[in-house]
Amino acid sequence: MATRPLAPILGLLLTCSAAQAAGHGVKELSPDHLTIGPGELSVGVSQQWQQPLPQVQRALIVIHGRLRNAQTYLHSAEQAAIQAGQLSTTLIVAPQFLNDTDGSRHALPDAVLRWHANDWMAGDPALGPAPLSSYAALDKILERLDDRKRFPALREVVIAGHSGGAQVVQRYALTTQADKALQADGIKVRYVIANPSSYAYFNAQRPIPTFDAANCPGFNTWKYGLKELPAYAEGQKHRQLEQAYVERDITYLLGAKDIDPNHPALDKSCEAEAQGAFRLERGKNYFEYLTQRHPQGLNQRLVEVPGVGHNGEQMFTSPEGQKALFGE
Repeated sequence: MATRPLAPILGLLLTCSAAQAAGHGVKELSPDHLTIGPGELSVGVSQQWQQPLPQVQRALIVIHGRLRNAQTYLHSAEQAAIQAGQLSTTLIVAPQFLNDTDGSRHALPDAVLRWHANDWMAGDPALGPAPLSSYAALDKILERLDDRKRFPALREVVIAGHSGGAQVVQRYALTTQADKALQADGIKVRYVIANPSSYAYFNAQRPIPTFDAANCPGFNTWKYGLKELPAYAEGQKHRQLEQAYVERDITYLLGAKDIDPNHPALDKSCEAEAQGAFRLERGKNYFEYLTQRHPQGLNQRLVEVPGVGHNGEQMFTSPEGQKALFGE
C-alpha cells in the first residue's frame, strides 16, 4: 500500500481541541473494518492485512486522541516508520473509536461500532451494535496479529498513543490480559504512552500536597483510580492489576515543553489536577509514584523529548520517539 503524502498541518491536527471534539463529528472515516462479532470496528492500516504479510516483523497499533482522527495518526506513524527505515517491515494499525455524533454526521451503517462521546477512552462498552468495550476491541486486534499464517515473521507489537490516545494505552496496559497470548507465542508486546492528561493510580496517594480529597470525591474512581473498574476488568484484583502493569514494558514519552497548565485539551478536572499542573509534571509525578511503590525496579522508563510540546507527530518522529516505537 503506497504511503499517502503528508499534509504540513499534521502536527497541528494532532494537538486536538476538547471543544472541537465535543462539538463535531469526525471529519474522515477510516476506510477499512475489522469484524468483531455482530459489529465492525473502523480501522486504518498501512498494508493490506487481509492477506499474509511474511515481511512484517513489527506491528504498531497507534491510538488517536479526542478528535478520533485515526487517519491523521496513521499517516503520522507512517512518517515515523519512513524516517526509521522500518515502513516495509512494519504494519501500522490505527483503530477508530467513533461516537454517536459521528453516526449522525456520516449516517454510519448499523454494524459500525460507536461509543457515547469519549467513553471509549475509559474502556466503556459501545452503544451499538453490541456493548463491546473499546479495550476488548484492541484485544481483537492483538488476536488477529497472533496468527502465524498471516504474520509468520512478527516478533513484536507496539501499542502507542498520544494525548487522549495515551490515556487509552495507559489504562489498557493496566487492565488487559490479551498480551499474554502473544508473549507465549514469542511475540514481544511494548507500550508507548505519550503526553496523556492523566493516569490511573493504584491507591489514594496523590502527588499534590494541597489536594483536598473531600472536595473531589471522584479522584480515585476509574479512570483516575481503581474504584468502580469497567466491566472489561471485572473479576481482576487490584493487587494483580498493579503487579501485571509494572511488569509490562512501558515507555512514558513526555514532551519537555508540554508544560502549559491552560492547554485547551488538558484535563482540568479536580481528579486530574490532583496529579499535577500540566502533562510533563503529571507524567513525572506518576513515574516517581511507581518507583516509590516498586523500589525493586520497573520494566519501564521515562523519556523526555527536548524542545517538543503537545504535538503527536513531533513526539513520534523525534529521535526519542523513533527509539521508543522502533527500538532504533
